[in-house]
Amino acid sequence: MTNPQNSEEQHLDGYAQILTDACATGRKLTRQERESLRQGGEQAAEAGVGLRALVRAHLRTARDVRTRMTTAEAGHLLAAVEEAVDAFAEGHERAQHLAVRQEEAARREFIDDLLYGRSDLGRLAARAERFGLLLSHAHAVAVAQGDDPYEDGHPVTRRVEQSLVTRFGDRRILLTTKDGRLICIAPGDQSDVLTHFAKQAHAATDGGRVAVGRPHPGAGGVVHSYEEALNALDLAARMDLEGPVLHAADLLVYPVLTRDRQAMSDLVRSVLGPLQLARGGAQPLLDTLTAYFDTGCVAAEAARRLSLSVRAMTYRLERIHKLTGSDPGDPVHRYTLQTAVVGARLLGWPEQPL
Repeated sequence: MTNPQNSEEQHLDGYAQILTDACATGRKLTRQERESLRQGGEQAAEAGVGLRALVRAHLRTARDVRTRMTTAEAGHLLAAVEEAVDAFAEGHERAQHLAVRQEEAARREFIDDLLYGRSDLGRLAARAERFGLLLSHAHAVAVAQGDDPYEDGHPVTRRVEQSLVTRFGDRRILLTTKDGRLICIAPGDQSDVLTHFAKQAHAATDGGRVAVGRPHPGAGGVVHSYEEALNALDLAARMDLEGPVLHAADLLVYPVLTRDRQAMSDLVRSVLGPLQLARGGAQPLLDTLTAYFDTGCVAAEAARRLSLSVRAMTYRLERIHKLTGSDPGDPVHRYTLQTAVVGARLLGWPEQPL
């Protein structure tokens, strides 16, 4: 069996001689000696030997060297050891910092390839295991967006990550950031992870919004779920959707409505186009229809949301009926009007011309 001390002391080559030479005259270590010690520290770090164990090895070697010194030489030993250990530790830390930067770069490259699907799927799956993911299984992605951009190492990111680690331990979860957003990738059958992430991210981002994509299998499934979550955030902004957490599964009707953009444009133009003839343009009457439909066609509640009197609300609904020929209160007309209103919001009309 290998003696642990041997694995530490093999990285102290030349250290005893450096102490002996320096203490012979009480001089400081030369530049070459310090660089030699730094290189030894780097090599030890690359070999995975911990700094505490190496410092103990330095002190053991110093005690052995002292037994062969005169009293005068021994008087310089402590200063020489301090210089030597400092140089060695500098090299050890330098190697560790480099390793961390390389690991961060590899992780960032993997995240980019994973979320954009830019790498060979087989190679991507092999790399994923290093970061705790088994891409042979289905995964779902949640994306949190706040007022501020968040990066790896940001206090908000660390807070959410610590909460996930404390709650779920070593489950195969990956928390990262992309384009200023927090991203959590979890196995598709562990919805509790994404639910917890959503709760913590909403709180940590001071009321930010979270979107959760559907589970999909394979490496391509992660990209698909991620894009669903991003699209849900975009929909929420365009449609003024309420609620801090959005599930892509609940919003499937919107992609269906916009799948044929030309048909939707024609519907909006045909049904709502006449509203542009109203004084003040189409937007006030479009807002009226939006509030009316969002409140379940309750005119009084819609009026309250728009800070209008019920009388003014009723007038607007009558004006819409007159201009479009469709009565918002008529169940037959209501579906067409409501679909057109949703389409207008999705297409950004009337601000964006059709």
